[in-house]
Amino acid sequence: MNQVTTPINQPGLVLTPGPEGWWDSERISSPQVLRCLDGTWKMWYYGRDASFDRQINLPTGRCGLAISADGIHWQRVQGLLTKGAVFEPHPDYHRFDSAHVGVSNVYFRDSLYWMWYFGGDHTMVEMGNFQAKGLNMRPGCAISRDGINWVRLESTYQGAVLDLGKPGEFDALFCAWPQVLSDDDGTWKLYYHTLNPDKGFLVGLALSGDGLRWEKFGQILAAGESGSFDERGIGTRHVVKINGQYVMFYEGVNTSGYHSIGLAISDDGIHWQKETGEQPGGAVFSHAQKGSGRWDALAVGTPCIVPMDDDSFRMYYIGANEGGYDELSSQHQIGLAVSAGTNFRQWYRWGE
Repeated sequence: MNQVTTPINQPGLVLTPGPEGWWDSERISSPQVLRCLDGTWKMWYYGRDASFDRQINLPTGRCGLAISADGIHWQRVQGLLTKGAVFEPHPDYHRFDSAHVGVSNVYFRDSLYWMWYFGGDHTMVEMGNFQAKGLNMRPGCAISRDGINWVRLESTYQGAVLDLGKPGEFDALFCAWPQVLSDDDGTWKLYYHTLNPDKGFLVGLALSGDGLRWEKFGQILAAGESGSFDERGIGTRHVVKINGQYVMFYEGVNTSGYHSIGLAISDDGIHWQKETGEQPGGAVFSHAQKGSGRWDALAVGTPCIVPMDDDSFRMYYIGANEGGYDELSSQHQIGLAVSAGTNFRQWYRWGE
């Protein structure tokens, strides 16, 4: 294992890219954190090293695991796959997840860890003057007894549980970053997002009676108003139940390409009302100040909310620095924010 400590001069930062030779030595992203029954903390996340396919212009690649006694200081676990990863692209070229994968939701149920992830294949996709591999992403599911060794659950669409939308539908490009929520009435919800060339990033929903076979409900959230922090759309999100309501923490992007985190509330998990936060553009947790040189001055995103015993909350997130000209040129690292007591509308970086 490789001990990783928090750099004290970087508020919020709790995990940096791995050492030379590890699967995550270039970038890390999308923390999915669980407090386990034995008191330990586990974080699954995705990332890549510099040798990973550069035609895939995304922060995804492989997935790994880190553990912690306090949720602040983390140790990497060396997995059995390439360069210490615990989950990686499938060797079958024809599967939906043969080119790259990313974890986006993990929970523990029925004595198993359930990982909801997404992946893309080797198809080249053109969007205007932009061409990239692996953008036709779909969601999948894998299970594990130890959080290290994973078995994929095969499903209908080249192994995936959902297919792309038909041409002209809002999610025709990809259905990715799934999060699954089991409800008290026995139904299941799968939240995901997509990118629509005309409307920006949009959130979709699929429903299920068993958590394995899904039917799309449709689009449930769209870009914000002019001048808002989410004017170009809504991407990654984490839905939790708080005091009987569905609360969605979501990543929005503005017209300048800066990412912050906002809040939406729902009584049924289907129909949502955005809340205007106190941070710039209506966010509840904003990127660090522009030009500050901080590690998360360009973006905060992929929120993962962990309720604490004192009814406060932790938010694990990805941060990106300024100066990058595309997805692969900014540095992605993992941070932690804490709520102002029980108030989940107000957040502070750890150590701030």
